[in-house]
Amino acid sequence: MSFSKKEIVLVSFVLVAVLMRLVPHPPNVAPITAVALFAGTFFDKKHWAVLMPLLAMVATDIFLGFSMITPVVYLSFLTITAIGMAFKKMNIGTVLLSSLVFFVLSNLGVWVLFYPLTAEGLTTCFTLAIPFFINSILGDVFFSALLLFGYRFATQRLQLA
Repeated sequence: MSFSKKEIVLVSFVLVAVLMRLVPHPPNVAPITAVALFAGTFFDKKHWAVLMPLLAMVATDIFLGFSMITPVVYLSFLTITAIGMAFKKMNIGTVLLSSLVFFVLSNLGVWVLFYPLTAEGLTTCFTLAIPFFINSILGDVFFSALLLFGYRFATQRLQLA
């Protein structure tokens, strides 16, 4: 199996972003949403687009730990990758949509697993998650910009585009 220059650059950017997940950071200020959107947007081979965020999560979760909510979190990132594939762009709209998708899906999972399955339980779950949502948006915008502009710079520098 051989990789093109473009694929090597893409994988390199994903690996660096993934390593950032292992560095201490504020809760939910992490690169994986950006990685999922980036992979869906830029990988030509869709199997790599789908595998990149999943492999990133598995590789880092080995060190950080798995939980009951892990399948829902992984499903969230698959959905975000699909957003990248569908829109074929990373911009503030797709980043915020990705943040919202992660917030909604992951908190629905938390609600089902850990809260009473009532309107009050749902409201409590989502209300308590708002500070994490703010952090997610900040991290998603930061890491998405880093990946996008870094990749654009690298492709121009290496004349890949």
